Amino acid sequence: MVAGTRAVVSFGAHSGPWWPSPVPLRHGGVTAEQLRARGNALFQAGDHGAALAAYTEALSLSDAASERAVLHRNRAACYLKLEDYTKAEADATKAIEADGRDVKALFRRSQALQQLGRLDQAVSDLQRCVSLEPRNKAFQEALRALGSSMHEKMKAMSCTDSKVEQMFQILLDLDEKDADKKQKAAQNLIVLAREEAGAEKIFQSDGVRLLMQLLDTAKADLMLAALRTLVGLCSGHRSRTAAILAELGAPRLAAVLGVEHEQVSLAACNLLHVMFDSLKEGLQKDFRGKEDAVVLDSSRDLKLLIKHLLELLVLEGASAHGRDNALNLLIKVVPRKSPKETNNSLSLWVIDQGLKKILEVGSTVCSSLGSLPVTENTRMSTSVLLSKLYEDLKCDAERENFHHLCEDYVRSWFEGHELPGKLRAIQTVSCLLQGPSDAGNRVLELEGIMESVLSLCASVSEAHQLVAVEALIHAADKAKRASFITANGVNLLKEIYKHSERDSIRIRALVGLCKLGSAGGTDFSMKQFAEGSTMKLAKQCRKWLCNEAIDAGTRRWAVEGLAYLTFDADVKEEFVEDKAAMQAMFHLAKSEDRSVLYAVASTLVNCTNSYDHEEPDPQMLELAKYAKQHIPEQHPKDKPEFVKRRVRKLLTAGVVSALACMVKSENPALTNSCRELISRLFLALVEEAEDRGGVVAQGGGKALIPLSLEGTEVGQTKAAQALAKITITSNPEMAFPGERIYEVVRPLVSLLHLQRTGLENFEGLMALTNLAGISERLRQKILKERAVPMIEGYMFEEHELIRLAATECMCNMAMSKEVQEMFLAEGSDRLKLMVLYSGEEDEKLRRAASGTLAMLTALHPPICKRIPQVTVHWLEILQALLLSPSAELQHRGAVVVMNMMAAAREVAEQLIASEMLEILSVLAKDKDKPRVAQAAQESLAHAVAYGLIKPNPGHA
Repeated sequence: MVAGTRAVVSFGAHSGPWWPSPVPLRHGGVTAEQLRARGNALFQAGDHGAALAAYTEALSLSDAASERAVLHRNRAACYLKLEDYTKAEADATKAIEADGRDVKALFRRSQALQQLGRLDQAVSDLQRCVSLEPRNKAFQEALRALGSSMHEKMKAMSCTDSKVEQMFQILLDLDEKDADKKQKAAQNLIVLAREEAGAEKIFQSDGVRLLMQLLDTAKADLMLAALRTLVGLCSGHRSRTAAILAELGAPRLAAVLGVEHEQVSLAACNLLHVMFDSLKEGLQKDFRGKEDAVVLDSSRDLKLLIKHLLELLVLEGASAHGRDNALNLLIKVVPRKSPKETNNSLSLWVIDQGLKKILEVGSTVCSSLGSLPVTENTRMSTSVLLSKLYEDLKCDAERENFHHLCEDYVRSWFEGHELPGKLRAIQTVSCLLQGPSDAGNRVLELEGIMESVLSLCASVSEAHQLVAVEALIHAADKAKRASFITANGVNLLKEIYKHSERDSIRIRALVGLCKLGSAGGTDFSMKQFAEGSTMKLAKQCRKWLCNEAIDAGTRRWAVEGLAYLTFDADVKEEFVEDKAAMQAMFHLAKSEDRSVLYAVASTLVNCTNSYDHEEPDPQMLELAKYAKQHIPEQHPKDKPEFVKRRVRKLLTAGVVSALACMVKSENPALTNSCRELISRLFLALVEEAEDRGGVVAQGGGKALIPLSLEGTEVGQTKAAQALAKITITSNPEMAFPGERIYEVVRPLVSLLHLQRTGLENFEGLMALTNLAGISERLRQKILKERAVPMIEGYMFEEHELIRLAATECMCNMAMSKEVQEMFLAEGSDRLKLMVLYSGEEDEKLRRAASGTLAMLTALHPPICKRIPQVTVHWLEILQALLLSPSAELQHRGAVVVMNMMAAAREVAEQLIASEMLEILSVLAKDKDKPRVAQAAQESLAHAVAYGLIKPNPGHA
């Protein structure tokens, strides 16, 4: 049988850079390497204590990170044997920190975690082992055993109330000093709550009241256990969520969200998110039965929770990260997920009840008297929330109300509050300009605002200058504002930049100048400043970026400056040559200050030229020249060879790991626009086939999946195309290990939509061809995503490469029973098309189509009887295949004929009555083509068996 045609897969062995071996350290005549060898021998002999001592001594002599990782891994093995599981976990973790793909360390840590009772973490490590070595039966068996063990434990615990009561007794016993025992009890409670039976058991056993007692202890570990258990109780269960909310009370939950302990606040945020999802489900689904009897009004509960979140925003006693978590929650749960949802009443209610509170956070001036505690991310989160609310409005009347509320708030501070009030007003303007810029620009037009901004830029107070200069920078985003500021503020910014003694002020003034200097974008002919000025500004930005003595919040502004200056190709070239600047920017991208994400992504998009740019029509250019209109010019250093070199330098510097880290961020700063920029970047990074393996190895493949499923349509498409490129030239099972490979299907199918470009269609088809050839489960996933009708559609495409890719994809899909049945459907021309394509002049198309026929006739014999009915040309097409000079086409044709001969006597009669008998007789003797000869011989054998021909005595 002919195997299904697959897109070319090439993933040769990749040889990395060669490094000289490190010189071993010596101590008292013994090296670390010798001590490790001694430890290995002692371990093999069963003397685990002595082996541990040898490894520990070797650690004291070794400086090489890789050597130390191995020693930590070996010590973990010793501690496991010595039953010191806490230390075993600690050593294995150190080894994993050095190399996250160290399966031995992961396996040992999973063993230690299992003994410590932290079963979910143990499962996580084992799953990682299986994903790294999917064929390792030991890992598979261990995971299966642990899963079975967890299931049995949960089943045993849920059998009686006593187990639940026992866990609560241990946790609430103030005299219990055994920390491990308490930790096990907490972990077991969390695991139990994840199963529906266990969650219901806890709920029915007065568990909510007991969990409330754990929250009231104010001890972080007990509060975390309670919150994580409550997550299990609330997940996907509307009535239980409503009952828990009624018992705990929204004020208590909001108070826990606002605590100083960061992990507790985050856990509370997760619980509230789960509660919101469960309650919102009740609004979207038509429930029947007991749940409706229990929960009468989910919207009332939702609004109650949101009301307390809004109050938390302006509560002075709330922690800064608690305030951030509240903002993040509001961003996730208030606006509609899709414009297709018609009900935006929740956003309208929040605007009516809480817009002033949100603006209160956005107007906070840090370090001013009585200001709310905030983090470096708070302002950005506030801007994102305001933007989401504004985008959720459906009509001009709703938007006009939003504008009036913002204007009234700004006026309330600007008028009658003297300088502190003016600062709050200007800070609000900055916040709005970063979010719903239409609202920000409206407020900026209020009388006296812009004049106050320019006036405060010259203030002697650093805090006042910071507020004013930042507002000026954000105001420069709009063209009409930029021209106003160019006329009124450029000289002021230059004075601040040249003469201010504070780097924090100078760097912001520099960004303002950068913005104004880049107003021409990538148009080489439109430069705002004198020759060389842009390069000087960029050099200063890089200098500040690399200066670790300056705080990260201030250095972020250096990246903002580069985001504008890198429109200039000379600046791009210098930036990618500055390794220290690139590393400093990547380090900032991974830091806690997530507000830098957009600036980092913008800078990198500029460096890789991955923004949209259309080639101008030559005729239109000539007309523009004739009319003496401005014609954009490309910088000589933005030509493809320069871009390719810059991409390679960024890859070498480690840009992929920085981008992967950025994508992991749950922060609102990772906006849909930011996600789109990152998607554009990844597409540029995988443009060259030889770079794709490195991108995958550094986490690029994993990062692309969420980018392809969420964000702007352009961003999702770019990410999907990058996934397609990786899937085409890499082994998909290695690029997307474990379950991840199934997540790739939907993005690839999205590339088949009619609004996508021909290249995107082609690459989507090629990638799906590779996936369809791997397993039946993947073919079923492709079927489930309704891709087959789209694949069929492209089989009629005029473009020969797209038509070929669709046919090859259908060939591999034909291994599925459901697809085989489609070829026999009444009124379908699918089979006819395949037969006709087998007779086309395009050899590649003939190969794909005849391969599909060979597959179909082998796997689904009824198709053999249908072939003579679909076209009168079927015999001459099959004969042409057998007579083809191509051995591959001959083999495919011979297999089709063999399968048809075997399927039914009447079909065999039609074949033998033609010239096919003579062709088969010749091919059966062809020793140069053994596969073709064998198929021909089997065809003749079937004819003999039917009594259609007599056996040849020479071949008896």
